[in-house]
Amino acid sequence: MRLRFLLPALVLAALAAVSIPAVAAYPDKPIRLIVPSAPGGAPDALMRALGTQLSQQMGVPVVIDNKPGGSYTIGTMDLVRSPADGYTLAYGNIVSLATNKSLLSNVPYDVEKDLTLIANTLRLSNLMIVNNDLPVKSVPELIAYAKKNPGKLAFASDGNGTTAHLGVELFKSMTGTHMLHVPYKAATAAITDLIGGGVQLMMVNTPVSGPQAQTGRVRALGISSSQRSSTYPDIPTIAEAGVPGFEVTAWGGIVGPAHMPKEVVTRLNAEIRAALANPALRERFRALGAETDFGTSEQFLELSRRETVKWARIIKDSGAKID
Repeated sequence: MRLRFLLPALVLAALAAVSIPAVAAYPDKPIRLIVPSAPGGAPDALMRALGTQLSQQMGVPVVIDNKPGGSYTIGTMDLVRSPADGYTLAYGNIVSLATNKSLLSNVPYDVEKDLTLIANTLRLSNLMIVNNDLPVKSVPELIAYAKKNPGKLAFASDGNGTTAHLGVELFKSMTGTHMLHVPYKAATAAITDLIGGGVQLMMVNTPVSGPQAQTGRVRALGISSSQRSSTYPDIPTIAEAGVPGFEVTAWGGIVGPAHMPKEVVTRLNAEIRAALANPALRERFRALGAETDFGTSEQFLELSRRETVKWARIIKDSGAKID
């Protein structure tokens, strides 16, 4: 009789003995880090820098896997379908974790049910840049020109729902202007068309737009943050340049599939915190126009919830939609 009760306990103990070393050994093989956007953009550059540092710390390769398309849904769904063992992670940001819910009629995943938010890692601003042939040299001049030429200006973005898209939608709403949205699959392609005159305006992450503005290939009118950037101190904020109260800040971090082992999440969170404290990585982020911004798993989830509510209101007020 006693044996009947002892057997289940022995089985559970054996399973525990097997599972504990498996978690303790994490990681013991390469980690795939999905970036749901094209190579060459800000998320790609920043995640490659972070992945390199994490690889050095953890002793295994962190392999970047670009999965662009579908307003970040293609790469995110790849993650959702992956094993929750910590060997497949992804970059999650304001698009996949906040704005998609209000912009897409059918988001194929639920942030809180299908994902594990591991750690926020960064925040960055956008530069409003224009083609050099456009006869405007300031935000007020852009507003005046747009009002005189309603619907004749085309602005590019690196995809529907990105801050490059919604930032201009917010600008239009706050200034009473009308411009046409032209979404691209990658920021690099959008900027190439901007330089060539195919589109006239773009508000895109500083890692991509900053170098183009510094070399004079485009003209920068303002930055979307509430304060001037230490990297670009001569560029005024859009708020101070003529649109009081305007602010758009992008953010992003590392996410995993739902139901990841708590021990793995804790380990990853600690490794990401250590990586972001590394002076070389902080300088690399700064050079790319981003700031490190660590947050715990709980803080990251709260950020997602807060930004989802904020952008739902902005999207409704601006009339933004998926094109």
